[in-house]
Amino acid sequence: MATVSPAAERPEPGALPRAALLVGAAILVLAVASFVGARYGLLLAIGLGFGIVLEGFRFGFAGPWRRLIRERDPAATVAQLVSIGLVALAAFPLLATHGQELIGAHAPVGFAMIGGAFVFGACMQIVMGCGSGTLVNAGSGNAVSLLALPFFAIGSFFGADHLLWWTSLGTAPTVALSGTTGLIVTLAGLAAVSAFLWWRAAPEQRVIPRRLWLAAICLAALAIANLVVAGQPWGVVYGLGLWAAKGATALGADLSASSFWGTEANMERVGASLLTDVTSLTNLGIVAGAALVAAWRAGLGAGIPQLPARAWVATVIAGFLLGYSSRLAFGCNVGAFFSGISTGSLHGWVWFAAAFGGAFYGIKLRPILGLEPRT
Repeated sequence: MATVSPAAERPEPGALPRAALLVGAAILVLAVASFVGARYGLLLAIGLGFGIVLEGFRFGFAGPWRRLIRERDPAATVAQLVSIGLVALAAFPLLATHGQELIGAHAPVGFAMIGGAFVFGACMQIVMGCGSGTLVNAGSGNAVSLLALPFFAIGSFFGADHLLWWTSLGTAPTVALSGTTGLIVTLAGLAAVSAFLWWRAAPEQRVIPRRLWLAAICLAALAIANLVVAGQPWGVVYGLGLWAAKGATALGADLSASSFWGTEANMERVGASLLTDVTSLTNLGIVAGAALVAAWRAGLGAGIPQLPARAWVATVIAGFLLGYSSRLAFGCNVGAFFSGISTGSLHGWVWFAAAFGGAFYGIKLRPILGLEPRT
């Protein structure tokens, strides 16, 4: 008797189930808008858009960097840089004219920031997901990311709590480019890096597929919308740490003595609804958007891979380090690299270099840790 693969047994979703997915997403957005406010409903919709674009176009950060390092394929990484440039074209003028209402993703460069970015770059290759990537993969049912995500949140919580000590080791003043000159320098830097990657690419890899162009444009449009509606650039890490902080207080922890969580602003956020935190809303939207796309494709829940015990232990540790290191580095691929560079912060460029260096080691560690076959 012929055997039937699980993929063949899985029925294709019909028009009615797909329509139900869209209606459900719309109801969710309208419910948040009705109970909390139109701004928050719009932010959830933007988050859904992020998740749909990232999962729908198979667009991310960890995978493209891996292909660039291993296969000299720069297409998706160059598409990231194009997307950052498109955001910068809007963000620089917006920050210049609406500096009272909008803020950039600006942070100082320091020893802890560089080290944190390096560790993050390694760990994101171990679990094959950065901040947004872990959310997307968890939403689409990836077992490794589902395990890594809660430890990412816990790591972000503790990293924020220890941030003051780490920054005391040495931090330079914050440098943020601005105005027309800053925009030109940023665009020139993005163009120079893209040209270098293109020059270093294998000849057969010097083509950017249409889906990557579309993804870059859509992601840029959503990031600009996030800046305007949220009043700040797209970020991920703070929201995850806030989830852990809420969990800690629910278990009876007193965070008032924390140098980070004990501040008035953060204590207010810990006590308030997640639906009023702009980063949490977009994070939740990313997970839901990715789940929507996976369900649309009838691919939600791909099953648990057969991995050795050391791989699951490595996932837990790497997940925690992703959260911890990203707090020290003032963001992940989204908050530091994407949003940092697109709003003129020097730390975004330093983060990119340090995290990319870490990615080389993370790729080498994956087979050692049992997360992929040895070659």
